Amino acid sequence: QVQLVESGGGLVQAGGSLRLSCAASGSIGSINAMGWYRQAPGAQRELVARFTSSGSTNYADSVKDRFTISRDNAKNTMYLQMNRLKPEDTAAYYCYMMALRMNWGQGTQVTVSS
Repeated sequence: QVQLVESGGGLVQAGGSLRLSCAASGSIGSINAMGWYRQAPGAQRELVARFTSSGSTNYADSVKDRFTISRDNAKNTMYLQMNRLKPEDTAAYYCYMMALRMNWGQGTQVTVSS
């Protein structure tokens, strides 16, 4: 079972940037489907960005041209680069990776002030 540890969240002013990391306990080279969800209090969970099983990337319309998903297989880590942040990006962010089963990180809080 893959264990995921998220980091990189924090408090940032609108227009600023953060990079979230999702470090896996083992090799991720053979894992294709992975990505990031976010959830604000009282809101539904939203898929922000992902790698599909075919290797392409998908982004929510709300973050296109601002967020970039990437991975470094040598470091067993997936990233979410977030630029030009807006207050509506405030949420808990969760990473996932699909191996034999879905694996989830513990979440990292992102708060964007106006």
